[in-house]
Amino acid sequence: MGKKPAHYARFMPVRLAMVGGGEGAFIGNIHRLAANLDGQYQLVAGAFSRDKDNCKRTGVKLGLAENRCYTSWQELLNNEARLDPDSRAECIAIVTPNHLHFAVSEAALKAGFHVLCDKPATRTLKEAQQLQNAVKSTSCLFGLTHTYLGYPMIAQARRMVAEGDIGNIRKIYVEYPQGWMAGAAEKTGSKQAEWRTDPARSGIGGAIGDIGTHAFTLAEWVSGQQVTALCAALNIHIDDRLVDDDAAAHLKFDGGATGVLVCSQVCAGEENALKIKIYGDKGALEWHQMEPNSLIHRRVGDHMITLRAGVDQPLYSTALARCRTPSGHPEGYLEAFANLYRDFAHAIRAGEQQTARLVPGIDMGLRGMMFIERMVDSHKSTSKWTDFETGEHA
Repeated sequence: MGKKPAHYARFMPVRLAMVGGGEGAFIGNIHRLAANLDGQYQLVAGAFSRDKDNCKRTGVKLGLAENRCYTSWQELLNNEARLDPDSRAECIAIVTPNHLHFAVSEAALKAGFHVLCDKPATRTLKEAQQLQNAVKSTSCLFGLTHTYLGYPMIAQARRMVAEGDIGNIRKIYVEYPQGWMAGAAEKTGSKQAEWRTDPARSGIGGAIGDIGTHAFTLAEWVSGQQVTALCAALNIHIDDRLVDDDAAAHLKFDGGATGVLVCSQVCAGEENALKIKIYGDKGALEWHQMEPNSLIHRRVGDHMITLRAGVDQPLYSTALARCRTPSGHPEGYLEAFANLYRDFAHAIRAGEQQTARLVPGIDMGLRGMMFIERMVDSHKSTSKWTDFETGEHA
């Protein structure tokens, strides 16, 4: 064959390999659906499970060659790195429990692969700091799938705040109640609950690590402000549970706003009720994850309006870029997830380095791990406030 034209690679799917996500795993299939939605990726390899039979069954179902279904992530990275540059994986998706995120991410980056990792970035703050150094020493991209940041109306809210549409931000409320762990789910056969309540795999945070990081990241992402101090209380409501299942915190932000964050996995009857309210001196915004196509805009001295997602709506360009259908055609969780995958693929093809412009990167991952540790520190302290950067109490 003749030499490919220079623009050829820009239009080819990114070759993707996956670590984790074998038969019986929830989030792996979500990642694959998201990656497939816009035709930007081709799954070419995987280390889906430490169980050899599970790994092979998963790979066969996904149409992979048997010799590219690996039984360890180390084997995957070593073997893929030896393949011809035009056929080996370019990007590694990491969909394992938290304790593997750091080791796989660091090794993949050092081997020259881009990395798109499930959140949180690592299991500990120290690991996150080491991973930040690894990212800064490479030309590869590192991204985190903070799914809810991919919604069109979150892009709209973020831009409205940045444009001053609701004025100077005064108050931020963010909450994430779930009910799926209102009982001892980890003792009744739930694999998801079992590893999430094991500090050796999840880290020191339970609810704060699993869903609190989503709420925290959403607050900073939309407001454009960063938390400078917090005052937290953590709870464990289920006997013998080893990590928190319920938490709340008062927050101070660097732009002068104050806030409240609540996350809980023992709110009986709740599903996935993430929501955020941001109040400025000219108006307010409100968004509910379970009604993701609507953004409520309250205006001082004027009527409340509801903005709606859709390619035909008068939204900011950043929001329209994340819509696929006309208004009235629901787009939800999978589409939000797919937006992050699509934007990451575009960043790879554009030659961006370290952090993809529209995808949360290692800096946000580091702040997420700081949030977990500062929440625990604050809860244990008798002082009112804990400094976010230093961990010192006042």
